[in-house]
Amino acid sequence: MSTVAVTDDTFDAEVKNSDIPVVVDFWAEWCGPCKQIGPALEELSTEMEGKIKVAKVDVDQNPNTAAALGVRGIPALFIFKDGQVISNRAGAAPKAALKGWIEDSI
Repeated sequence: MSTVAVTDDTFDAEVKNSDIPVVVDFWAEWCGPCKQIGPALEELSTEMEGKIKVAKVDVDQNPNTAAALGVRGIPALFIFKDGQVISNRAGAAPKAALKGWIEDSI
C-alpha cells in the first residue's frame, strides 16, 4: 500500500475513522527535509501494510488540519490510533528511526 494523500475534507474519514493506526506526515513541496523522509515513509507503508496506513497532508493546500493540531514546523509526524493522537515528532529522521518510533508507538 502506498501513502494516501489526505485533505482537510478527507482527514476524519481517512485518519480518525481508520481501523488501523495512521502515521500522518504534514509536509510541503518546498520542504527539503520533507522530501528526505518521503521515500522512507513510502517504503514503510508497504513493509507495514495491514499494520499501519501512512497519510500525507500538504500544509500549503490544507492548512486547517495542521493548525488544529498545532503544527508549527514541518515535517511533523503524528500517529493516530482509534481517532486519537498517540505520538508525534518533528523533523526528518532515518528510516530505521522512523520504523522504531512507529513500532514503539503502536
